[in-house]
Amino acid sequence: MKRRTVLGAALAGAVVTPALGAATARAAGPGPSVSQTGTTLLDSQAIYFVSYDGLVNNNAFQKNGLLTYKGHQYAVWYTADRNAVVGRRAVGSGTWSTVKVGHTLRYNDSHNVISMGVSKVDGRLHLNMDSHSDGFTYVKSVAGLMDDPAGLSWTTSRFGAPQSTLDGLALTSQFTYPQFLSTPDGKLQLSYRAGISGNGRNALAEYDGTSWTNLGEWSSSTGTYTSEHGSSTARNMYLHGIDYDRNGRLHSFFTWREQNGAVMCNGGGITNHDTGYVYSDDRGRTWRTNAGTVVGTTGGSDKVAVTDSGLVVDPLNPDHSLMNQESQFTDSAGRPHAIISYVPGRFGQCTTNYVADRTANGRAFHVRRNASGTWQKTEIPVALGSSQRTKLALDKYDNAYAILPFGRIWGASAASGYTDWKSLFDPSGLNAFGEVVIDETRIAQDNVLSVMYQVKSSGTTPSALRVIDFALPA
Repeated sequence: MKRRTVLGAALAGAVVTPALGAATARAAGPGPSVSQTGTTLLDSQAIYFVSYDGLVNNNAFQKNGLLTYKGHQYAVWYTADRNAVVGRRAVGSGTWSTVKVGHTLRYNDSHNVISMGVSKVDGRLHLNMDSHSDGFTYVKSVAGLMDDPAGLSWTTSRFGAPQSTLDGLALTSQFTYPQFLSTPDGKLQLSYRAGISGNGRNALAEYDGTSWTNLGEWSSSTGTYTSEHGSSTARNMYLHGIDYDRNGRLHSFFTWREQNGAVMCNGGGITNHDTGYVYSDDRGRTWRTNAGTVVGTTGGSDKVAVTDSGLVVDPLNPDHSLMNQESQFTDSAGRPHAIISYVPGRFGQCTTNYVADRTANGRAFHVRRNASGTWQKTEIPVALGSSQRTKLALDKYDNAYAILPFGRIWGASAASGYTDWKSLFDPSGLNAFGEVVIDETRIAQDNVLSVMYQVKSSGTTPSALRVIDFALPA
């Protein structure tokens, strides 16, 4: 019952406006706002099938499905005939040019997304795609393509042949969730999961402009976790993101998923529990808690484990259908922020059908570390109406934007301490399916929020895939 008491206190604190210390105060700037500036069509007939409650072209955990670099924006998706394509446009243009990269989607599995990354050291675009606890497909462009988009034509010949390794480096036979991240020194890293749901480890590989190196695994799947219902001895850490801030620190929020359903109050729920946080100041080689304690070494024998103390920043047991792989962002001071979502305790202490219960009663919460180093959580006061994920973005004034399922946008001001959440955009005319993809890179470059969404369809009938742009406060 001790764990339930802690949970109750956490939930109670989440539904009231948190008190703000003087350390969180800041000079008032413009509050959050979005002004729609245009909508472009990527594909009138993009592939459509619902799998694991999601779409393969619009899964919120993609990093990146949409990105901006040196005045051009890039998007990736699968067409109705299952071809993997990359689109490119000059920023602000209404027309996209597309190329096929020589790969076709193998299965109707929404996990098998396409993710993009840029290696600044040699100006290449990298793609990793079509994996769910099995092999992946990797494609990279010629060197310099991203540095000279106006001078180099956008053709299939600019891309190498699809590979089942990273230029000969084999990672794991059970590969999922590719996420590329550009390092502060111009290299490119690939975050991925080795293993399967409930029994997997997070790992990193790194490209230096010449070759790939497997840095190794950094999270552990072993150790015993015990709830008030039962125990589990295997799990995986699901990342809400993995991002460098402007000072070069690497941040990651996460939640654990247990393999043994005995930890839940009901078999219809989901075994996700607790929101944790770690960071790295050496490009992902060692990992520390919020307090600075080293808890894991990438490729070493000591990995971040569920039994490590100091990891949890928001405790929650497995009875509330906590979502995995939601989202995170860092503000102008390098402070980490995240969106998490679950069914609050006021709707009951035991979810029995995580999709139905999240759709009926799920709520999203903004979790962040303030200037004094204290963790705070604020409920975004709108029903999810969906089992799916919310994306998070911050503008140059550190105002927060939650891009909820169906493309709804809510915002809160930094000046209020993120207590004044309100609706900024009603997407009722979009008919968006659910989860959306945002261009995290364009916000800082152009002060624009780009959102990629797919029109809701039925069965396997293809539908339109679009990008909608919003100007943020100047």
